[in-house]
Amino acid sequence: MSTINRITVTSLLAILLTGCGNLNPLSWFAADDESEQPAELTDITEEVELRRRWSVKVGNGQGDNYTMLTPAIEGNTIYAASENGNVLAINAESGDVIWRNRTRETITGGVGVGNGLVMFGTEDAEVFVLDQSDGSLLWQTGVSSEVLSAPQTNGDVVVLQTVDDKLIALDAESGEQRWIYETTLPTLTLRGTSKPIFSNGVVIAGFSNGTLVAVSADDGIWRWEERVAVPQGRYDIERVIDVDGDLLVENNVVLASSYQGNLMGFDIQTGRIVWGMEGSSYHGLATGFGNIYVCNDRGHVIAIRSNSDNEIWRNESLDLREVTAPTPFGNFIAVADFEGYVHLLSQVDGRIVGRARVDGDGVRSRMVTSNNTLYAFGNSGRLTALAIQ
Repeated sequence: MSTINRITVTSLLAILLTGCGNLNPLSWFAADDESEQPAELTDITEEVELRRRWSVKVGNGQGDNYTMLTPAIEGNTIYAASENGNVLAINAESGDVIWRNRTRETITGGVGVGNGLVMFGTEDAEVFVLDQSDGSLLWQTGVSSEVLSAPQTNGDVVVLQTVDDKLIALDAESGEQRWIYETTLPTLTLRGTSKPIFSNGVVIAGFSNGTLVAVSADDGIWRWEERVAVPQGRYDIERVIDVDGDLLVENNVVLASSYQGNLMGFDIQTGRIVWGMEGSSYHGLATGFGNIYVCNDRGHVIAIRSNSDNEIWRNESLDLREVTAPTPFGNFIAVADFEGYVHLLSQVDGRIVGRARVDGDGVRSRMVTSNNTLYAFGNSGRLTALAIQ
């Protein structure tokens, strides 16, 4: 049974009467029957030990907004931003702060890194681009609405998605608008957008109406469009099918997931469907060991054999614990939960083999990895580097 079907009629009406068109998916569980409680953690046989290498405070972290600010790594530097405007560049090995920019902006989308730029978007519908070497401001410009995911760049344009479902390209040097692609915005959407990706001269983006669109990076001309999900149901809230998880490119196939929809793979050049199965997730997918990994809307971690609908294993022990997107880490899959625990699952059979707590306020954003280190950005703003002992 999906999350939508478990919401009471009273809660549904309360949401609709507020006029809210942008919903926090995790808050829906609070409106549910009291019997639906997050699973309690049970003891595990610890086969690997996660050791904390260093920890750095990054402002107020995710703040009061339902944000998923995710760090970005390039080379030996990790970049992180907080909701209250702090942007840091940190040595990924030692944890030493290289530079810090206190922007005083309310950051809701970030950070993107590449081609000498550090990029983020704000609640006030502005995009900021900093110099990657020292954090100084290069330019800022206004866009149509709030930015909820990290802007991306190919060195020529900076591309971002706004909460009103516009895909916008800005000149990487000046910030001037180069082109804009618009879709039809549904009445109700999840609060979040997937970040666009560049591949072979095109920009690919997922939208709240359940579609995946590819346009030319140079001029925004449409290349192809395919549906990841089709809206179903009588009420608007039953028809929410956002593509909010980060897209994943592997072997010329772009993998996407949707809420109350499907898990799909599309040929990057043509948009032809090469793989698909039913599934509901507001997170992106991951791959490893010949599998595709997904955390569904209940927090179940699932391994599916690539290019098939063959489920290899499923771990349901983190039911309703608001787990993050899955992150491959060595021989393991790492997820974190609303109580700030990082869990390591075996890629072979899905059993939890290691656990460590990194933030009492929980972890919401996807974890990232580099050089045998796992980086978790806690909701309170604590960025922690973990290694296997």
